[in-house]
Amino acid sequence: MTDQATHAHANDPEHAEHRIVTPLQYFFVYIAMLALTALTCAAAFVDLKWANAVIAVGIACTQAAIGALFFMHAAFQSRLIKLTIGAGVFMFLVMVTMTMSDYISRSWGMW
Repeated sequence: MTDQATHAHANDPEHAEHRIVTPLQYFFVYIAMLALTALTCAAAFVDLKWANAVIAVGIACTQAAIGALFFMHAAFQSRLIKLTIGAGVFMFLVMVTMTMSDYISRSWGMW
Protein backbone atom coordinates (compact mmCIF):
# COMPACT_ATOMS: atom_id res chain seq x y z
CA MET A 1 0.00 0.00 0.00
CA THR A 2 1.38 3.41 -0.88
CA ASP A 3 1.93 6.24 1.57
CA GLN A 4 -0.89 8.25 0.01
CA ALA A 5 -3.37 5.36 0.34
CA THR A 6 -2.37 4.88 3.98
CA HIS A 7 -3.05 8.52 4.83
CA ALA A 8 -6.36 8.53 2.94
CA HIS A 9 -7.88 6.17 5.54
CA ALA A 10 -6.22 7.73 8.59
CA ASN A 11 -9.49 9.14 9.97
CA ASP A 12 -11.74 6.31 8.82
CA PRO A 13 -13.15 4.48 11.89
CA GLU A 14 -13.10 1.14 10.05
CA HIS A 15 -9.34 1.36 9.64
CA ALA A 16 -8.54 2.41 13.19
CA GLU A 17 -6.11 0.49 15.35
CA HIS A 18 -7.76 -2.46 17.07
CA ARG A 19 -7.35 -2.76 20.82
CA ILE A 20 -6.95 -6.20 22.31
CA VAL A 21 -8.96 -6.74 25.50
CA THR A 22 -7.20 -9.13 27.82
CA PRO A 23 -8.95 -11.96 29.66
CA LEU A 24 -8.08 -10.21 32.93
CA GLN A 25 -10.10 -7.17 31.88
CA TYR A 26 -13.04 -9.40 30.99
CA PHE A 27 -12.70 -11.06 34.38
CA PHE A 28 -12.96 -7.70 36.13
CA VAL A 29 -15.99 -6.79 34.03
CA TYR A 30 -17.53 -10.15 34.94
CA ILE A 31 -16.91 -9.53 38.66
CA ALA A 32 -18.43 -6.04 38.36
CA MET A 33 -21.53 -7.44 36.65
CA LEU A 34 -21.89 -10.13 39.32
CA ALA A 35 -21.49 -7.56 42.09
CA LEU A 36 -24.13 -5.30 40.54
CA THR A 37 -26.49 -8.27 40.19
CA ALA A 38 -25.95 -9.14 43.85
CA LEU A 39 -26.56 -5.50 44.76
CA THR A 40 -29.83 -5.55 42.83
CA CYS A 41 -30.96 -8.69 44.68
CA ALA A 42 -29.94 -7.21 48.04
CA ALA A 43 -31.77 -3.95 47.30
CA ALA A 44 -34.94 -5.90 46.52
CA PHE A 45 -35.09 -7.17 50.09
CA VAL A 46 -34.88 -3.68 51.61
CA ASP A 47 -38.16 -1.75 51.73
CA LEU A 48 -37.37 1.74 50.47
CA LYS A 49 -40.88 2.48 49.13
CA TRP A 50 -40.62 4.34 45.82
CA ALA A 51 -36.81 4.35 45.82
CA ASN A 52 -36.59 0.59 45.16
CA ALA A 53 -37.54 1.04 41.51
CA VAL A 54 -35.19 4.00 41.10
CA ILE A 55 -32.27 2.06 42.59
CA ALA A 56 -33.00 -1.03 40.48
CA VAL A 57 -33.18 1.03 37.28
CA GLY A 58 -29.98 2.85 38.21
CA ILE A 59 -28.13 -0.43 38.73
CA ALA A 60 -29.55 -1.79 35.47
CA CYS A 61 -28.37 1.31 33.59
CA THR A 62 -24.91 0.88 35.07
CA GLN A 63 -24.85 -2.74 33.91
CA ALA A 64 -26.02 -1.71 30.44
CA ALA A 65 -23.26 0.91 30.26
CA ILE A 66 -20.63 -1.65 31.27
CA GLY A 67 -21.98 -4.05 28.66
CA ALA A 68 -21.88 -1.42 25.92
CA LEU A 69 -18.46 -0.08 26.88
CA PHE A 70 -16.62 -3.38 27.19
CA PHE A 71 -18.53 -6.18 25.43
CA MET A 72 -19.43 -3.96 22.46
CA HIS A 73 -15.95 -2.31 22.63
CA ALA A 74 -17.50 1.19 22.62
CA ALA A 75 -14.88 2.42 25.09
CA PHE A 76 -12.17 1.87 22.49
CA GLN A 77 -13.95 3.31 19.44
CA SER A 78 -13.70 6.68 17.76
CA ARG A 79 -15.51 9.77 18.98
CA LEU A 80 -18.01 9.39 16.14
CA ILE A 81 -19.13 5.99 17.43
CA LYS A 82 -19.39 7.37 20.98
CA LEU A 83 -21.42 10.31 19.68
CA THR A 84 -23.77 7.94 17.86
CA ILE A 85 -24.31 5.90 21.03
CA GLY A 86 -24.86 9.09 23.02
CA ALA A 87 -27.41 10.33 20.47
CA GLY A 88 -29.31 7.05 20.75
CA VAL A 89 -29.37 7.27 24.55
CA PHE A 90 -30.48 10.92 24.36
CA MET A 91 -33.34 10.03 21.97
CA PHE A 92 -34.41 7.22 24.28
CA LEU A 93 -34.51 9.66 27.22
CA VAL A 94 -36.52 12.16 25.15
CA MET A 95 -39.06 9.46 24.28
CA VAL A 96 -39.36 8.30 27.89
CA THR A 97 -39.81 11.90 29.05
CA MET A 98 -42.52 12.54 26.47
CA THR A 99 -44.31 9.31 27.36
CA MET A 100 -44.19 10.03 31.09
CA SER A 101 -45.38 13.62 30.64
CA ASP A 102 -48.35 12.35 28.61
CA TYR A 103 -49.09 9.64 31.18
CA ILE A 104 -48.96 12.08 34.11
CA SER A 105 -51.04 14.75 32.37
CA ARG A 106 -53.95 12.38 31.59
CA SER A 107 -55.09 12.35 35.20
CA TRP A 108 -54.27 16.03 35.79
CA GLY A 109 -57.61 17.17 37.20
CA MET A 110 -58.63 13.92 38.92
CA TRP A 111 -56.70 14.45 42.14
